[in-house]
Amino acid sequence: MPIQYSGAMNYLLKKYPLSVLKQGDVLEGKVLSMEKSRLFVDLGEFGIGAIYGAELMKAKNLVNKLKTEDKIYVKVLVVENEDQYVELSPKNAGLETAWEKAEDFMKKQTPVELRAEDANKGGLILNFNELQGFLPTSQLKSEHYPKIESGDKDKILEALKKLVGETFKVTIIDADKDQEKLIFSEKELNSEEINEKISKYKIGEEIEGEVSGTANFGIFVKIEPGIEALSHISELSWGLVENPASLFKVGQKIKAKIIQIENGKIFLSIKAMEPDPWGEMEKKYKEGDIIAGVVSKLEKYGALINVEQGGIAGLLPKTEKKLELGKNYSFNIESLEPKKQKLILKLNG
Repeated sequence: MPIQYSGAMNYLLKKYPLSVLKQGDVLEGKVLSMEKSRLFVDLGEFGIGAIYGAELMKAKNLVNKLKTEDKIYVKVLVVENEDQYVELSPKNAGLETAWEKAEDFMKKQTPVELRAEDANKGGLILNFNELQGFLPTSQLKSEHYPKIESGDKDKILEALKKLVGETFKVTIIDADKDQEKLIFSEKELNSEEINEKISKYKIGEEIEGEVSGTANFGIFVKIEPGIEALSHISELSWGLVENPASLFKVGQKIKAKIIQIENGKIFLSIKAMEPDPWGEMEKKYKEGDIIAGVVSKLEKYGALINVEQGGIAGLLPKTEKKLELGKNYSFNIESLEPKKQKLILKLNG
């Protein structure tokens, strides 16, 4: 259980409420304890914070290394939730600094010389400080662009691999630490030709395109010559996606909806082309209901359970009972928050 403040500290917390905090603030705290699917963090004068199931899952490699009294950097998601805790997301301090620098370079359009570390069919992998970023093929200058008349993807990859080890002068065209997205360009930004092409597209418009590259944070989609859009991993499917390349292949035709146009870039949602299964989930179930599910993944913190067709997965916090992958079990719904796409389960019986 987390510690409870009393006496003078309790008085101070009541007199100076959490309104001094705001969403997005990054704080340093100390690990208190782990309870079910929550990690409690001592935020000092700001009280107790909690990192919940979904956030724990996303940062499992970091969280698994923590022990009581360890210092941890966290980001404020909700100043005070229904449990009266500050809801948090774990952050790596070094990565925070790197993202801040990347965002500054993007705003100022500061050029930087980076070495190509690897290549895939969609482009080159570059490292910026502690961050891994992507230089799409469409953002290469003409002298580096793989000129393969047949369009053979394997030959394009061979040409790109020849560029590994070379240094490129690039600018950062997208730096989003929340979505862990870092995109580079070797081209001049905001050319009149590109802006003119992009101006034809509207938010909400449905488009057809071809997958031009995959990365750990999403896929790139060519929607016309010279115009490439990004669909982030969170917009690929209503279900959990761990590896975009397992679902999409370079050259694959897809349909998507434009959800954002910003700074000469187009962002797509593929899952928006399908009904939201969480809406149906909210109509059919409530907390306390019994639901059947299949174990899809086992982790140290618990198990992921597929409970509905359409990609809804719930979290079963670590239990003493040994579960088998692919096997059906009966569960009680402990917490259901469709708007947050969060489902917490416990074994029935």
